[in-house]
Amino acid sequence: MIPSERLEHYRQRIERFNPSLNAVLDTRWPDADAEAQASDKRYEAGQPLSAIDGWCVAIKSNIAIKGLPFHAGIAAYSQDIAPNDAEVVRRLKQAGVVIIGTVNMHEGALGATTDNETFGRTHNPWGEGRTPGGSSGGSGAAVAAGLCDFALGSDTMGSVRIPSAYCGVQGLKPTTGLVPTSGVLDLSPSLDHVGPHARSVDALAQATAVLANTTISTEAMSFQGLQVGVWRGLTEVETQADVLEALERAVSLLREAGADTQTVEPEGYGYGKTRRAGLLVSEVEGYAIHAERLASNPDGFSNTFRGLLQWGYQQPQAKLEAAREHLATVQQQASKTFTDVDVVIAPTAPQVAFRFSDDVPADQADFTAWANIAGLPAISLFAGLTSNGLPTSVQLIGKPGTDEQLLSLARSLEELFGQPSWPPGFETALPGN
Repeated sequence: MIPSERLEHYRQRIERFNPSLNAVLDTRWPDADAEAQASDKRYEAGQPLSAIDGWCVAIKSNIAIKGLPFHAGIAAYSQDIAPNDAEVVRRLKQAGVVIIGTVNMHEGALGATTDNETFGRTHNPWGEGRTPGGSSGGSGAAVAAGLCDFALGSDTMGSVRIPSAYCGVQGLKPTTGLVPTSGVLDLSPSLDHVGPHARSVDALAQATAVLANTTISTEAMSFQGLQVGVWRGLTEVETQADVLEALERAVSLLREAGADTQTVEPEGYGYGKTRRAGLLVSEVEGYAIHAERLASNPDGFSNTFRGLLQWGYQQPQAKLEAAREHLATVQQQASKTFTDVDVVIAPTAPQVAFRFSDDVPADQADFTAWANIAGLPAISLFAGLTSNGLPTSVQLIGKPGTDEQLLSLARSLEELFGQPSWPPGFETALPGN
């Protein structure tokens, strides 16, 4: 399938499915058509710009696309038009990728449901009325529903991996600094990352290679002799039985494939303490980013989001310093966890996708925040379906700079689990990736 046909495939699916999902917000069809037609010519000449030349991508709305609204899900910025591309978008265009447009997100990237008061709820393709997670919920839902080849999200304490888990796709938070964040309307510059969601680990790797301007091989790796740390202390977080069963199944598969396992736990992590420290830092840094707009247009922020930012800003300096010191300690001690293991496996989130009508769990990021704080690469990986047909997920976490190895390990585990299932009613023959 040539790139222009590939784009038309996704355009038709967006027209069909997006009205009920509300994942895609703003499209750029004339520009996307031109990009796809240029890619057609390169393929006809046998001169593609990259392995993903002609692929179609959706971009979280806090990542700038020149000429499109650039608002991070915040009403106060809804009329802002990006004057330039974010660096990751520039790299994608340079590689011949076709940019479809923007997708929905949790307001300001501070939350994990994508129940946005201004731009509406994004529904999980696995069940209308269920959250796709957040803050990159539109990205996860778009990939799960087959509206694009891959999507970009941002991850502060789990915001790529949690939507990937809830939506049953694969998601990567890269090593800190591997993928640039310039041109992103941040929540927390000290914790934010940009990463891809995709339906396969190979697609994650191809996208990451372009985003990081590097080469990545995802040849499957042998698990023979691999030292795997299994995150212990899971009873300290209210983890659902289906999630624990998925982790146990993954560990059994690893052992059968020759891996050695032992229990580990991040040194000094502290679960709720760490989550609260990360939230405080995010709220304080977010307030600084939005201070001018908060002053000029306070009604352009929801009461919830504005209240969180103002609460953080009002906390005593000593409390903020203590939070930063705790996060620094967790970061400094992260290497101890990898003293005797090559990789850590854990749940991605403690629960599967819940209904919007349910209480929002406070602990959604308890297993994901560590990688942001410590600068580690981490992959959310589809781990099968629950008895009532919802996706489960496990998370592989590696040492800083081991993104390529981690992707290769994830691909090997993907072969054992199988690639993500299609949500009922969204099945499609992908145009190839």
